[in-house]
Amino acid sequence: MNKNEVAGKVDQLKGTAKRKLGELTDNPRLEGEGMVDQVTGKVRETAGKVERKVDEAIDDAEEAAEDEHV
Repeated sequence: MNKNEVAGKVDQLKGTAKRKLGELTDNPRLEGEGMVDQVTGKVRETAGKVERKVDEAIDDAEEAAEDEHV
């Protein structure tokens, strides 16, 4: 798990808390901020997963290239 994945999960948790607090206090602005934080967190987490998969694919390709030269 990389830093974007972790930060994305944190943003999602923060967003959930804000959204729930907004619902409980009848504060639509806070609820909306929470929803934005949740979506932003999901996007960031997904970007982190893509980044990690690309790094893994590059590492695999490098290993395969090294194996061919041996």
